[in-house]
Amino acid sequence: MARFGLRTRLLVGTILVAASAVAATAWLSVQGTARSIADQQESLQSAYPGAYLGLVDYAATHTDWQSVGPVLASLAHSAGVRIVVTPVGGQPIQSSATPSGSHQVTQPSVAIDPLTIDNALAMTHFPDGIDPHVVGPFLLSTQEHADLEALVEDGAVCLRQHGVNATIAEVETGRPYLRAMQASVPQLCQARMNGLVGFQDSEKIVPTSTEKAALQQLSALMKTCADAQRTVDLGLDGRGQVTLRAADGDPRGAKCLADARRQLLRPYVAPAAFMQVTADGHATEADVGLSSVGALRIAGVAAIVLALTVGIAMLLAGRIIRPVRVLTEATRRMRAGDATVRAQVGARWEISELGAAFNEMAEHAARTEQQRKDLVSDVSHELRTPLGTLRGWLVAAQDGVAAVDPELVSSLLEETLLLQHLVDDLGDLALADAGQLRLEPVEVNLGALLRHIAAAGGGRATVVADRDLLLVVDPIRLRQAVGNLVANAVRHTPPDGQITLSARPDGQDVLIEVTDSGTGIPPEDLPHVFDRFWRADKSRSRRTGGSGLGLAIVRQLVEAHGGGISAASTPGAGTTFTMRFPPVGQPQVMAAGGHGAESG
Repeated sequence: MARFGLRTRLLVGTILVAASAVAATAWLSVQGTARSIADQQESLQSAYPGAYLGLVDYAATHTDWQSVGPVLASLAHSAGVRIVVTPVGGQPIQSSATPSGSHQVTQPSVAIDPLTIDNALAMTHFPDGIDPHVVGPFLLSTQEHADLEALVEDGAVCLRQHGVNATIAEVETGRPYLRAMQASVPQLCQARMNGLVGFQDSEKIVPTSTEKAALQQLSALMKTCADAQRTVDLGLDGRGQVTLRAADGDPRGAKCLADARRQLLRPYVAPAAFMQVTADGHATEADVGLSSVGALRIAGVAAIVLALTVGIAMLLAGRIIRPVRVLTEATRRMRAGDATVRAQVGARWEISELGAAFNEMAEHAARTEQQRKDLVSDVSHELRTPLGTLRGWLVAAQDGVAAVDPELVSSLLEETLLLQHLVDDLGDLALADAGQLRLEPVEVNLGALLRHIAAAGGGRATVVADRDLLLVVDPIRLRQAVGNLVANAVRHTPPDGQITLSARPDGQDVLIEVTDSGTGIPPEDLPHVFDRFWRADKSRSRRTGGSGLGLAIVRQLVEAHGGGISAASTPGAGTTFTMRFPPVGQPQVMAAGGHGAESG
């Protein structure tokens, strides 16, 4: 028996391929996940500056976060991320709902304060860290804005008339100015604007009433951090930016100005909040698309797994196909008539069992063919003698050599009866072989049936059986079987010998035995006693030794009833034939109506 059978080899091959596929899938998943996380990190990092500046601008122009929702949604959609803003002491505000069951890449939260901007995160530069969009009390009134617009437009006309190209610009407070260098502006044009409108490089302009009030508030706040005895000189440059002129050049003044501006502007901006950016859990078709590198990686791994699968399949197929081809060639030779062919299979697993089964089949077919030839030869031999006898006497009578007297007619009639008996025996065997032996089972009393058989056999047999022993059998076929055994015992038992018919229960079965005290059968001949045309004494003829079919017919009849028969013999002491039948009431599998009988 092989250490590893075909099933084990196929199982190991399948497990190997499956493990390779799982490992490749896991590797690709890990690589894809790592790459996805890296891409999300990169996407988040690139989205941070825009989201940060957008929320800073919102906080610079609003006093609370209540209406930030549309801004969050717009920023998140444009960057492909999810943004959460949490005001200090407030509830989180999200750009979209958190996807259930998702594991997202998240960047650390950062503070949103338009008065303290992180220039590195914003990727821009605000000198004092204050968003220019925060105007607070410096926002001009509508009338002031209109007056300044009239002055700046008049100044622009004047400049164009003097050949100076200047454009009008406006800062967040609503103050307009001219984009031109003050040194290039004629004095006439400067006088027409009364110093209220500046240029892009003007160091000082005349503030409006609103701006003067704001500067006064700012000056008061600066005194809390500067020397109270020191004069704070604040003003506006040409673009409306607050300037500080420190007489002694103290650098602390700039920091004091920035702190005072933050204190002044704080009521006009949204309270500080924290922003957190995460990857959007709702991937689009573009998000899940494979890159060329990822596609090549998957194609490469798939090719490796495919090559491994093909290699294992070819290896296993080769181990199977080679012995199958040997079996195929042997089958073709057998079909061509070579009865000696055998399959030489070198495999060591189930294929070897198939080869052994084929060789057993070939040997069985050879034995069957030899038995068929022997049967034809035996039948020819058995028919030749009586037919030769009939032909010889008939030719002699035709030629006048022999007289057709009653003795000759009686002899010829006996030969025809022998022929008829041989033909009947062959017919019974043919029906049994074809499974068409007709049985008509009924419940019979075995004691009475055996006594009837003993009487019909010449009265030499003694019957030993219970009068109440019953059996469901075909009585005609049972009489034929037991009668053949009795006739066989009579032929081999001397006149002073003893023949016994007995019937008895054995467990759930019923046994019928035919025992004689005749010559017995040698041990080497016992396995052949039920073979067709077999005779222990080869010199015996049909007249002295029977047709050689009686015991074969007995076995077929017993097996048709679902039973079995065996023989035991001691040379010089006698022989016992034992027939075993199923118990009374047990269903019998018998042929009826043209259907074959099966032995149980």
